[in-house]
Amino acid sequence: MQNDNHETNDTEEIKDHSNDIETCSEDSTNLEDLIKQKDLKIKELEDKYIRTHADFENTKKRLERDKNQCLEYANENILKDFLPILDTLESAISGISSTNNSEENIKNIEAGIKLTIDNFMKALNKNGVEVIDTENGFDPNLHNAIMQIKDESKEDGEIAQVIQKGYKYKERIIRPSMVSITKNN
Repeated sequence: MQNDNHETNDTEEIKDHSNDIETCSEDSTNLEDLIKQKDLKIKELEDKYIRTHADFENTKKRLERDKNQCLEYANENILKDFLPILDTLESAISGISSTNNSEENIKNIEAGIKLTIDNFMKALNKNGVEVIDTENGFDPNLHNAIMQIKDESKEDGEIAQVIQKGYKYKERIIRPSMVSITKNN
């Protein structure tokens, strides 16, 4: 009897193991399918990443090229504003060489030079360049004092004379005004 009981237990154990093997076999098939799906998903994401990265690099190169082109041609409008001034100067030179130097011609040349300066200042103003004000007193941020002179009609520290005009572009100083300052002591 013991033998029968032992055989029954062995048979049951064998059945349990064969069920485990079948379950493992099914699990193994499911696991292989999951691994294949995972590998396909990884490959799909890698491809997507590579395409996105390539698009990003292309966009970056295009933006860099556009930026360089903008910088290269940024001054085009300013240069167009200066061409009429050049034309005025060329016609003034041709007028000087074709006439004698009578007093009337000299006055015409002076008027032409003044007109040219006015046109030049209009072009500068149109593009954001302004003359630095020297009427409101000395400011070391805007003016460069290169000498001191005695002038009883002005107070100490006042601008006595503008030697060279200064210019600013928007809020940035391009060149400070060179001035002489009054010093009476």
